[in-house]
Amino acid sequence: MSYRERLLKVIPGGAHTYSRGHDQYPANAPQILVSGKGAYVLDPAGNRFLDYGMALRAVNIGYAEDEIDQAAWAQMRNGNNLTRPSLIELQAAELLVGLIESVDMVKFTKNGSTSVSAAVKLARAYTGRELVARCAEHPFFSYDDWFIGSTPLTRGIPKGTIEQTKLFPFNDITALEALLERFSGQVACVVLEPAATDEPRNDYLLRVQELCRKSGTLFVLDEMITGFRWHMKGAQHLYGVEPDLSTFGKAMANGYSVSCVAGRREVMELGSIEFEGRERVFLLSTTHGAEMSGLGAFVATVGFMQRQEVVAHLWDYGSKLVSMLQRQAIAHGIAESFRVGGAACSPYYVTFDTSGAHSLALRTLFLQEMIRHGVLMPWIALSYRHGEAELAATERAVDSAFRVYRRGLEEGVERYLEGPVIKPVFRRFN
Repeated sequence: MSYRERLLKVIPGGAHTYSRGHDQYPANAPQILVSGKGAYVLDPAGNRFLDYGMALRAVNIGYAEDEIDQAAWAQMRNGNNLTRPSLIELQAAELLVGLIESVDMVKFTKNGSTSVSAAVKLARAYTGRELVARCAEHPFFSYDDWFIGSTPLTRGIPKGTIEQTKLFPFNDITALEALLERFSGQVACVVLEPAATDEPRNDYLLRVQELCRKSGTLFVLDEMITGFRWHMKGAQHLYGVEPDLSTFGKAMANGYSVSCVAGRREVMELGSIEFEGRERVFLLSTTHGAEMSGLGAFVATVGFMQRQEVVAHLWDYGSKLVSMLQRQAIAHGIAESFRVGGAACSPYYVTFDTSGAHSLALRTLFLQEMIRHGVLMPWIALSYRHGEAELAATERAVDSAFRVYRRGLEEGVERYLEGPVIKPVFRRFN
């Protein structure tokens, strides 16, 4: 029995994140991984791959980074989870509050879905409103019903919940203004990422902030991906905004399970207990939310990133990688089909067929050929351990992959695919 069959037999979807599922990868991708070190991962057969997935962008220094692991291990030796708040819990909270300008208080948890849903609950409690406006182009905010109900995957979600979430387009301030006017006095919060495939244009985030303040709507910025990649103080610092609530996760602890909701005191303290007689919000109450190993890793990650200027490295390496991919695409005559964009610290690539339509088949072919040459690039997530040797190895793989890509583009991609085309995560039917 293959690893894929074994996984599907005991885990719905074969993985604990849908983007790790077999339908997201070509047929020649490793079905399971054993370990990672630096910028590389190993499968059970000992095959080594240069990785640009980096644990769904959760690792931004490198896999199994000794300094971070030792900090986590030290907290494990301290008990890892105690009966009262731990010292590292306080230290981690004070560190984050001192780092991010918009943050007065923070509540830690284990994953981004929980954090963003907590922000939505706080916003509803603070404003007394029920509707949520979320950015349509930003792919994922939470596994909870308030978000999933706004995707094609509505099975099992009450109709009333679906109707409470409204969508708006990124970088279109007029559309958001119209939405807030249409549902005047009903929208609890506006939820979006600072940047994703597109960066904000024409002071877009500042104008969102102004609209929110004008309408009494809370401004919630999801920095799961941008936090600790765009800037140590978050992309919000780079773009000059101060949201009411922010959520962080992924790279903040170099792969350890740490996430948080953080923000203005008057909003966050709704979940507190010291105000006698005040009605409170049952915010987050999780046994493992402040697990000491993860928070030790977070504190160590911040220290490492500050000393080694990790964010600057991500921007620098990303710029070189983008230039190389564009140069190779031009050299192989596929620049109109294979395009690269986004912020240099977190670039993306898109594949188009000869008619100009998005092509998952060509994306599958590119992934397939990169894997054939030892590079796993389901998307582009960078780490401190991606260096000049990794860039050179990536260029060799890209050169070979683009040769096959061009033949697939000209002769028909199905002639070169070894298995089915990858599928969108958010689709109604399997």
